[in-house]
Amino acid sequence: MASHFANIPAHLLMWRRVREYAVPLSMIETATARRVVGDWAGACASARIDIDFDLRAVRDRYGTEFVTRLRADLRRLAPDLLRWHMPRVAPHGRIRPGLTISLSRYGGSGTTPLQLVVRTPPAWADAGQRMSLALWDEDGDGAPRHHPHPHPARRFRLDLHRHLWDSSRCGELASRCGADAAPVPAPPDRTDPLDWLNGPVRPDPSDAGDHSWASARWAAEAELLLGAQGDAGGVFTVRLGARDRRAFALVAPDDHHVPTLRPLREVLPPQVVAALPVLPEAAARVLPDLALLRAGLVAADRLHPLVAEALSASGAEPAPGPEHQPGDPHRVECRGEVHRIALRDGVLTAVDHDPAQLRREELLVALGGPALPCLRAIDAVHRDPQALPAVRERLGHGDVCGALAVVEGLLGPGAVLRDGPLRETLESSAARRLDHGLFRSGLRPVPPPATRPARRSRARLRTRPARAS
Repeated sequence: MASHFANIPAHLLMWRRVREYAVPLSMIETATARRVVGDWAGACASARIDIDFDLRAVRDRYGTEFVTRLRADLRRLAPDLLRWHMPRVAPHGRIRPGLTISLSRYGGSGTTPLQLVVRTPPAWADAGQRMSLALWDEDGDGAPRHHPHPHPARRFRLDLHRHLWDSSRCGELASRCGADAAPVPAPPDRTDPLDWLNGPVRPDPSDAGDHSWASARWAAEAELLLGAQGDAGGVFTVRLGARDRRAFALVAPDDHHVPTLRPLREVLPPQVVAALPVLPEAAARVLPDLALLRAGLVAADRLHPLVAEALSASGAEPAPGPEHQPGDPHRVECRGEVHRIALRDGVLTAVDHDPAQLRREELLVALGGPALPCLRAIDAVHRDPQALPAVRERLGHGDVCGALAVVEGLLGPGAVLRDGPLRETLESSAARRLDHGLFRSGLRPVPPPATRPARRSRARLRTRPARAS
């Protein structure tokens, strides 16, 4: 098993953890139940998405026709599916901070083009992994001044990929992600999956060895991108790295064609390349769920129900993978035997040891002697957060209820946490959630005062003798 996981790309292992912890089943079930009955606001609350507009105020400003279109999109919005497909950053798979992503554009609403957008908080306020829905217009009147990037990002946009958040368009997922086509294996003797392109490719350092480019779909997706923007030039760019944007020309001879693309031969000035349409990240890369299925790292029933239904209908079957047999944290090898640790009256207890023996061993430990392996295991469960990776993952993705449920299952419903790293981790998670409240209110934590060594250095500068004139 170790050799198998050693050969798996790091980004797939990250997405595997994301799919396990980031969007829990309880969130999906609650949000779906609210959405089915038409309670879009309740569905968003279940998926930890705040609403930054009031429909009555929007109607007074933009009219009834626009509110009707907006409300129809909100009722089709699956907020848990949106969270499922949000862009994330390595290595922990947290939602990419400080983004404004367009979900829908309303170009025909009066004289001001409006967009329904989802925003993510900056990194310092991302505890809880909350998001917010807002309206954005080109005048920027409603843009929050405290958000680092209030304008919609061109690289991350979902208005051309409604199947990633619109519950009525999920059937398009298989065709848009290329699930009905055979996967193109990466050449084993090459490190660059895009070596067919002209010129050197300088991938982002975090994407080294990443073969997740969906280059077979670029031409079709570029056709949708250029058509939506009314661009007749047929030239677009793909961001291959932090400092590498490659320009392509879309070859479209007539209306009855299979779109193809070719790299531009001429070198364009940087300012021209920056102004060209950018292929969205959702179209440039392979859908993570499809890559996980093909690698055998996840079963179809572990995916989001809407995603699993769409991929199953396309015939995308998971590849056989190694059977995962997790270790039992309640079984410990103690003095040559396997002993059990179980809950007794809400307390973890070494049930294979006599109570009198446990009292003697605890007294021995209090006097400085070595502890039994069973007692060390119980102490580790209480103190060491490394023994509870599920708790740490859930807290990192904002699933506080799920993390507390895991702790309750290990320690019992009435257990009191001992002082140690585990308790500090839970308290730190609760404290960091206050930063998100400060961000939502437009405030920011006061930075710490200057340290004493810095003041001493300034004092030395003041006492330095003046230069002779």
